[in-house]
Amino acid sequence: MKLFSKLICFIAVCLVTNSYGQQDPQFTQYMFNTMSVNPAYAGSRGHTVITALARTQWVGFDGAPDTQNLSYDSPIGFAGLGLGVNLVNDKIGPSSEVYFDANMSYSVKTGEKGNLAFGLRLGGRLLNIDWTKGNVVEDETLFQNNINGRFLPTVGAGVYYHEEKWYMGLSVPNFLRSEHYDANLGSQGITAVERMHFFFITGYVFDLNESIKFKPAALLKGVTGAPLSLDVSANFLFNDKFRTGIAWRWDDSISALLGFQATDSLLIGYAYDLTTSNYNVVNSGTHEVMLRYEILNPLKYRSPRFF
Repeated sequence: MKLFSKLICFIAVCLVTNSYGQQDPQFTQYMFNTMSVNPAYAGSRGHTVITALARTQWVGFDGAPDTQNLSYDSPIGFAGLGLGVNLVNDKIGPSSEVYFDANMSYSVKTGEKGNLAFGLRLGGRLLNIDWTKGNVVEDETLFQNNINGRFLPTVGAGVYYHEEKWYMGLSVPNFLRSEHYDANLGSQGITAVERMHFFFITGYVFDLNESIKFKPAALLKGVTGAPLSLDVSANFLFNDKFRTGIAWRWDDSISALLGFQATDSLLIGYAYDLTTSNYNVVNSGTHEVMLRYEILNPLKYRSPRFF
């Protein structure tokens, strides 16, 4: 496993040095917590929603990514305003980050069925790197200076349009491209870099019959200097209770998704990712568990919405 520890150290360096890797945490069940990629989604469900998600990636790979996300969003009054907060804890190898973002949205009616929302995100993240965790690579001088509590600000925005059966959105969760140079590292010049991410999401709900709904969805992600990332999924909802589906991430993984509407308010979700890239030789897949609790208004509630 020493080789794997060295590889994780190398990956972590790529994430915090002048590299062009994709950096923001990604979730297979993003379609049930869209505010994580688009601030304009906040409050769009018309009631308070609390979502908890835990993702354990590349099981069996030392120092692999481990991520937890807790979010809250709700409409505010009757002025078309929505408010949401995201808290994320993300670890990979010797590095860890804590994200805290506040999201505000303003929604306007467009025609009889449409709603167009504009969102703003403000927040930041704290970066920590402890090189004593795991085995270092041959050039140990590169790993003698830890990073403790480096603050990286977040300013993002998004637009989100939805009707009863479909939606689409475009967002940039963070406009800031920050490079924080640590003068104590001398000629090594390690920097923590935040690169701009672009997200486009869309989905449509088909009523196959009275008891079955079908929802294909897609997420396209672009990062400056990196290849595009495409997620495509297909989910079925049976009797407003049971959900099952599959997902595919371009050149990365395939996934199985399951969900159970335990009560009118509580949704339980699970996803298993099987890596299709070269990492599949050293891990046994990724597990992701989600709990979503909705504080419903009995006068307005009809059936579970599919997005």
